[in-house]
Amino acid sequence: MSTAPDSLPSSPPDVELDGVTRRSTIKWMALAWTGFAAATAAGLTATVRFLFPNVLFEPPTRFKAGDPSSYALGVDERWKEKFGVWIVRDTNSIYALVAVCVHLGCTPNWLQAQNKFKCPCHGSGYYRSGINFEGPTPRPLERAAISISPDDGQIFIEKARKFLYEKGQWTDPAAFIKTT
Repeated sequence: MSTAPDSLPSSPPDVELDGVTRRSTIKWMALAWTGFAAATAAGLTATVRFLFPNVLFEPPTRFKAGDPSSYALGVDERWKEKFGVWIVRDTNSIYALVAVCVHLGCTPNWLQAQNKFKCPCHGSGYYRSGINFEGPTPRPLERAAISISPDDGQIFIEKARKFLYEKGQWTDPAAFIKTT
């Protein structure tokens, strides 16, 4: 007769220490390391993002606007969209008005039929010269520096250099080009 055991020995039970088993400890450690890894990855992603800042590409503030003879009397809008400037020619001069309303920074429109600039935001109106005459605008439009380029005879506009009417700067020789 063989003496075979009636039952196989059972595996030892999980060791419990204060109600915590090895298995639950491993699960909590895996969860903690996963959380740590996720937080580290998020932090590194944010750090790398700071290495590539948002860049606003604006048009250049200096540009050539063509030959002075290509401008007829009145307001020329060919540079309004690209550079934010109107070239205005009257009987004695050519000047560049910055296409920004001085009230709140909107872009006015040139109304040929009414011979005025009109801001769509709050109704400010400007004469062709840039002088304000209606609406809440506090002062006239600004003029940009304008000159004739000595190398090719084209009009050269510099928007970064502005001339204010209320400071008497419109009479500065860099604020206009004499045509006569």
